[in-house]
Amino acid sequence: MAKTLHPIPAHVAPLPKAVDHNRHLKASAAFRWLALGWRDLWTKPLPSLLYGLGVALLSLLVIAAMVNFGWTQVLFPALSGFLVVGPLLATGLYEKSRRLEAGEPVSLWRMLFPGRGAGTHLLFVGAILLTLMLVWMRAAVLLYALFFGWRPFPGFDHIVAMLFTTPVGLTMLVTGTAIGGLFAAFSFAISAFSIPMLLDRKLDAFSAMAMSMSLVWNNLPAALLWGAIILVLTLLSLGTALIGLIIIFPLLGHATWHAYAAVRD
Repeated sequence: MAKTLHPIPAHVAPLPKAVDHNRHLKASAAFRWLALGWRDLWTKPLPSLLYGLGVALLSLLVIAAMVNFGWTQVLFPALSGFLVVGPLLATGLYEKSRRLEAGEPVSLWRMLFPGRGAGTHLLFVGAILLTLMLVWMRAAVLLYALFFGWRPFPGFDHIVAMLFTTPVGLTMLVTGTAIGGLFAAFSFAISAFSIPMLLDRKLDAFSAMAMSMSLVWNNLPAALLWGAIILVLTLLSLGTALIGLIIIFPLLGHATWHAYAAVRD
């Protein structure tokens, strides 16, 4: 027997339409974000440079502590993990760019303490990013044990030769890069726009991270190039013994705000 279809009552609200997060951005948009970040860096530059100096000194302190306590075997994963927690460390730089955009006063104090009521949600996103970094460091140690057994860490004098001149080392390097890439891709997706979004709007952490993932996926060409630029400039900072971080970190932080502004509706 055919079923009778009843019309939807007038008082029932229709289902919401699907949200389209595709901003149709070209890959070259990433270079514009970098240019706008450079402009923000040199607009009232002292707070940004002091911020970059603080991040560089903190990074050097962490590296010195790891060497002092004999944790050199996880130093390389920790350095790569900097890409995971970097977006959280740049919160103050997002705030400066937001203030410049809104015509509000800028100072280092206001960058360090935005006071916009998003602290709890920012801490939650930060806790997730920090957990990802710690899981990646533990995975790197297990990966080393899987390929080399209980062999002690050979030290920095021999690790490069062991990785690049032996079949086992090359296999571990490829596997570790692939696994680390997955960690980096996931952390980039949930944090690329979520932290600036929390500073700009009253959202919860889960909504911001979910929206960040959607925006990254729907604007993949620009997001991939932007991620590659971040990676290259971060490696350049490491190549300068973190001195370049004083300028490069604020540049990337300010540019990330403009990346968010480009996808903001």
